[in-house]
Amino acid sequence: MSTKPDEFDGSEFDWIQIRKDYSDQPTLTQTEKFMKKLKENPFVPVGAILTTGCLSYGLYSYRAGRPKMSQLMMRSRVAAQGFTVFALVLGIGMGLHNN
Repeated sequence: MSTKPDEFDGSEFDWIQIRKDYSDQPTLTQTEKFMKKLKENPFVPVGAILTTGCLSYGLYSYRAGRPKMSQLMMRSRVAAQGFTVFALVLGIGMGLHNN
């Protein structure tokens, strides 16, 4: 009794085709990639800058001995981080919806 092996369907090599599809696209420089992502989702860098600004000023206020301002800035930092996460999720959702 001989058993016939299953037919080869090539499904385990789908990643090769995907790689070929992407290799046909022109390569982008880091600046071009950044600008493309910035155009796709402009609120993420805004949120990151706000978060960094709140954190920096909050730490400065803490070192300067102004605990109320430091506490306010740390709370603002959490709000800015929430905005950034919301912008990321929104951007991903819009990207999936467009495709």
